[in-house]
Amino acid sequence: MAAKRKRNYKKEYERDHSSSSEKKRRAGRNAARKKLAKKGKVKKGDKKDVHHKDHNPRNNKSSNLKVTSRKKNRGKLRKK
Repeated sequence: MAAKRKRNYKKEYERDHSSSSEKKRRAGRNAARKKLAKKGKVKKGDKKDVHHKDHNPRNNKSSNLKVTSRKKNRGKLRKK
């Protein structure tokens, strides 16, 4: 059995998450969850995700947000 390599989180962040556009997308996802938490639809540790129906994390209109299971939200995107 091969030895498991440790993840290099710093390198991963620099490569995938540090651009200004990614920071804005992450902030949008965080804002959406906070909005639904205020309404009582989600809470910390509930193992639910906030789904953006139009797949745009910066669009946090109530009509665009939906609470889903992690499995359903993080599955492969289906083409329409």
